[in-house]
Amino acid sequence: MNIYSYNSTGTKTLIPFEYFTFSGGEEHIRLSHELLSDSVKVEIFDRLTDSSKIMRLMIAVDSLKRVISAYTPIELVIPYFPYARQDRVCVTGEAFGARVMANFINNLGFSKVTIWDAHSDVSPALLDRVENIEQVTILQKCAKLSNLLANGDITLISPDAGASKKTLKISQQFNGVPDIIQANKVRNLKTGEITKTEILGNVKGKHVLIVDDICDGGRTFVELAKELKAEGSLSITLFITHGIFSKGLEVFNGLIEHIYTTDSFKPAHEFIENENINLHIIEM
Repeated sequence: MNIYSYNSTGTKTLIPFEYFTFSGGEEHIRLSHELLSDSVKVEIFDRLTDSSKIMRLMIAVDSLKRVISAYTPIELVIPYFPYARQDRVCVTGEAFGARVMANFINNLGFSKVTIWDAHSDVSPALLDRVENIEQVTILQKCAKLSNLLANGDITLISPDAGASKKTLKISQQFNGVPDIIQANKVRNLKTGEITKTEILGNVKGKHVLIVDDICDGGRTFVELAKELKAEGSLSITLFITHGIFSKGLEVFNGLIEHIYTTDSFKPAHEFIENENINLHIIEM
C-alpha cells in the first residue's frame, strides 16, 4: 500500500507509515499527523490481492480520517478489482462476490475509485464515483504493439464472446485497421473443462494478438494457441491487463512467443521470467 498526500500546489508526496500484524492476525497502522497537515487530497494505491490487504485498507482509511480534515477527499486506486470474476450468481447458494467487494469499498466513502480494465460492466456499475481505465487506453501505452496494430501487421484474436466487445474497441481505436477474428471455447458444463476451441476465421500465415483482461492459470490461452498454431499462425502474442500467471509462464512454452501485461496484480520485479518467452511489463 502507498499513501500519497497532495498539497495546495499539486505536489504529490509519498507518506511513510508504520504497520504490522498482531499475533492474533489483526492489522495495525499508525500515521503521522504532521506529515499530512497540509494535505488537500489523499490518494491510496494498493493491489488488493489477498484478504489481509483488504483489511489493512479499512484500517488505513480509519487512521487517515483521524488525522486529516473531514473535508479532505480520499481517493483509491486499485488496478485489479478483487472478486470481479464473481460478477453474477450462477447457482443458488453462491455469493455475489463483486457486489460484496463493491459494498465494502463504497462504505469507506472514497471521493473517487480508479480501477483498470474491469472484467465486465458489472463492477463499475456497482462502485460509487468510479473511473474504469479501459484496456485500449492501457494498450496504447505500449508503442510496439500500437505500431503493429496501426499498420495492420497483426491480427486481433478475441478468445471468447466475453472479450469481443473489448477487442472491437481496440480495432476501432486504430481506425479499424487491425483485422479481428473471433474464437469460441466450448466447456463441459459439469466440470468446467474446455473441451473444444473454435477459430471463426482464417489465421494461416498471420501474426496474431490474443487480447483479454485476466490470465490466471492460462488454460484458455494454451488451448487457443494450440488451435492457432494448428491452423497456421506465424506467431502468437498475448496481451493481458491483469497477469496473475498462477501456473507460471512455462505453460505457454512452444505456443506463445510474446506476452504483454501490466503491473496491476504485482510489481514488475515480482514477475518470474521465462527464457522461452519475451515478457513485457507495462508499468502504469
